[in-house]
Amino acid sequence: MLDTYLLQLSVLFAIALTAIYVYFKAAFSYWQKRGVPSLKPKPPFGDLGDAIFRGKSVRQAVTILYKEFDGQKFGGIYNFASPTLLLRDPEIMKVVLVQDFDKFHSRGMLVNEERDPLQGHLVTLSGSKWKNLRVKLTPTFTSGKMKMMFGTLVDCGRELQLCLEPLAHKGETVEVKDVLARYSTDIIASCAFGIQCNCLKNPDADFRKWGRKILEPTLMRRLARIVQFAFPSLALRLRLETPPDDISNYFINMVKNTVEYRETNGVKRNDFMDLMIQLKNKTLEVPEGEDSALGNLDIDDMKTNAPFEITMNVIAAQAFVFFLAGFETSSTTMTFCLYELALNPDIQERLRAEIDTVLQKHEGNITYESVFEMKYLEKVVDETLRKYPPAIVLTRQCAKTTKLRGTDVTVEKGTKVLIPVLALHHDPKYYPDPERFDPERFSEEEKKKRPKFSYLPFGEGPRICIGMRFGLMQTKVGLISILSKYEVQCSEKTSVPLEFDSRALVLAPTGGMWLKFVKRCAK
Repeated sequence: MLDTYLLQLSVLFAIALTAIYVYFKAAFSYWQKRGVPSLKPKPPFGDLGDAIFRGKSVRQAVTILYKEFDGQKFGGIYNFASPTLLLRDPEIMKVVLVQDFDKFHSRGMLVNEERDPLQGHLVTLSGSKWKNLRVKLTPTFTSGKMKMMFGTLVDCGRELQLCLEPLAHKGETVEVKDVLARYSTDIIASCAFGIQCNCLKNPDADFRKWGRKILEPTLMRRLARIVQFAFPSLALRLRLETPPDDISNYFINMVKNTVEYRETNGVKRNDFMDLMIQLKNKTLEVPEGEDSALGNLDIDDMKTNAPFEITMNVIAAQAFVFFLAGFETSSTTMTFCLYELALNPDIQERLRAEIDTVLQKHEGNITYESVFEMKYLEKVVDETLRKYPPAIVLTRQCAKTTKLRGTDVTVEKGTKVLIPVLALHHDPKYYPDPERFDPERFSEEEKKKRPKFSYLPFGEGPRICIGMRFGLMQTKVGLISILSKYEVQCSEKTSVPLEFDSRALVLAPTGGMWLKFVKRCAK
C-alpha cells in the first residue's frame, strides 16, 4: 500500500512539474511571438529576478540586461513570468515619458492611502489622484517659492561650514555622507516640517534618528522592494514597503501639531509647510493651464480615481516624501561630487576659482542670484548626476494597450516598461569614456551632440521630479558653502575605485565616504 501511495505521489509531482514547465515555456515565449528581441530567461525568476536572486543588485542586473541588448532599440525581459519592456533608444523613452504619457502615466505602484496615509504621495499615486495632487502642488515648487526658502538653505550652509571647522583643524578624516545627510536633514526638517532639529550640531537629534530608521537598508526591505516590483498586488495585501506604525504615527503627529500650532497662533513662515496650509485652506492659486500641461489621462483610469482634497494626512504624506526624496538624493549627490573633486584637483581648483569670483561680486554672500551665475558649478553637478543618478531605473506601466510610436511593437495594458537611467548615462555611445568625470560634457556644444533623453537624472515629462529645483539648489548651496572655505582631499581611507552598497535604496558607497578637508586660509 505504501508503494501505491508513493507511486501516486510521484505521478502528482511529475504532473505538477510538467504543468509548471508548460506554464513558463508559454509565458517566456511572449516577446518572441511579438517579434521583440529577448534573452533566455530561467524559470521561475526570469531575467531580472534571476540576476537579483543570484546576488546582483538592481543596478548590476539592469546594467547587464541593457548591455545584452546592445544594438537594439529595446528588449523584452521577464520579471518572474511577467513580461517587461526594457528601453535603450532615447527617442522611444521620449514617447513613453512625454508623447504618449497618457498611456504610460502610472509607475505601477499600488497603494491604499486610506489604510497607510503616508503612502498617498506623488511618487506612488496614479490616475486623476496623481494629476489633481500634482496640479495643486506645482505652485509650491516655482522659482519664486524656492527663493522664499533660500534663506534657510544659506543658514544651514553656514552651520555646515562650522561643523567642518574643528574636523579640518585637527586634520581628521571625515565620513562625508553622514555630515551631508545631517545638513540635508536640517533643511528638510525646517522647510517641510517647520521644525529646527540642528542635526549638524547634534547628530543624535530625534528627527535624525527617525530618518535613519526609515532609510536603514535591511535584507527585509530589499526583499520587500523585489516583491513590490514583481508582485505589486501581493505587496499591497501584505503591506510591504509600508512605513511601520511607529514611524507613520511620528510623522503624522508632527505635521498635525505643526499645522494646528501655526493656525491657532497665526504663525507664518516662508516654507513648504506654509504653502501646504494655504493649499488646505484653498488660499493658494493654481496657475491657469497647469491642468492641461499634465496631459489627458485614460478615461477608464479617471473613473476609478476620484479627486481628493488636501487634508492633514495628504500634507503629512507630501512632507514625508519630501523628506525621503530630498534627504537621500541631495546628500548622496553632494557626497559623490566631493569624491570626484578630491580625485580631480584641477576640476576642483577651477570650480573654487569660479565660486570665489562670483561671491566677491556679491560681497562674499551666497545669494539666490549668485548660484545661477556659477555656470561651471552647474556643469559639475550635472556630470555628478550623470555618473551617479539618484534614480537608477524609471518604471512605467502601460495604462491602455497601444502601439509604440516609430515601432511595430504593441504594448499591452498592464505591461511594465523600464528605462535604465544608470546604464543609459554610462553608455559610451552618448558619453565616450563614461567612467571619466568630465564636466565639459555639459557645455552647450557637447549637449547638442546627443539626444536630450540620454540624460534623465530626474526623469522627464509630466512626472519629472517636482522637487528638482529645490534639490539642485540645496545641493549647490551645500557645495558652495564647503568649497568657499575648504579644499577637499582624498585620505588613506578613501576607496578607489568605489564599491556600491547593494542594499541601499539609491546609489551609496559601501562603508561610507571618507575624505579630508583643509581650511583654505591655512594653506
